[in-house]
Amino acid sequence: MKREFIREDIDFYSDGTRCSGWLYLPATRYPAPVIVMAHGLGALRDMRLDVYAQRFAQAGLACFLFDYRNFGASKGQKRQLINVQHQLADWRQAIEWVKKESRVDTTRLFLFGTSFSGGHVIQLAAERQDITATIAQCPYTDTWATTRAVPFFSLLKMMPYLVADIVSMVRGYRPVMLKLAGNKGEVALMTVADHDDSASRMIGEAHFINQVPARTLLEFLKYSPGKLARDVATPIYFALCKKDTIAPASATLKWAQQAPHVTIKEYDCAHFDIYLEPMFEAVIQDYIEFYHTIGNQKK
Repeated sequence: MKREFIREDIDFYSDGTRCSGWLYLPATRYPAPVIVMAHGLGALRDMRLDVYAQRFAQAGLACFLFDYRNFGASKGQKRQLINVQHQLADWRQAIEWVKKESRVDTTRLFLFGTSFSGGHVIQLAAERQDITATIAQCPYTDTWATTRAVPFFSLLKMMPYLVADIVSMVRGYRPVMLKLAGNKGEVALMTVADHDDSASRMIGEAHFINQVPARTLLEFLKYSPGKLARDVATPIYFALCKKDTIAPASATLKWAQQAPHVTIKEYDCAHFDIYLEPMFEAVIQDYIEFYHTIGNQKK
């Protein structure tokens, strides 16, 4: 496909920490509708989300894709630390940066979140008045649904890591790290049967570190953004993976159906499949059509 977009390196600050992003702009259309994007749990912007952004830009949609503080190209002293409130703050600052960019049309301001950030965009769309529409792809929505999807013995295996990390945190020691994603049977926050194959295809050349402090487990226990779907006053598209064992579609469907202006589509794939061919080609066309339809109504 012809490269009909430009990409610029952008920095913005969140709570005094420099965060790095890429601004994708269509080659000829200004001001362009704009999508703010960030990845899921521990993942980086160049783990296939850059491919989404390229396709959006080629379709005339500007994109601002960023890494959270402590991850990837962004700064932050507590590397690999996942904190829900900090990530939401990074999202808010990214949105504020975009709203000052003259080459984008902020009257058509969209959000795109996936997996853990799929939950973030539900919360942001519920709390803000400046969001035109949102896509939540295989979103994390429900603490207990996600916990129930983890085999009991896997949870037990993670407990010593969690206790050790809490002790280290209290004493000011280095964090005790836990594998972020792995194959079935491994001690990891997320496990899937074909992890190694999916991961190698998603990571590519990204400088991905497959571990996080074990205290990340506690972030799940206090975060259930799906319940806010009913408060999203603008259009929201839920893309659910029927075979998802990480963010179960059944739990998300329960929350999604409460949104006043909702589009729900279920795709016959597992959690990581939606980022990869052949499923990617189907979903990206659906997403582009959704954004254009809503954006054209705002002209």
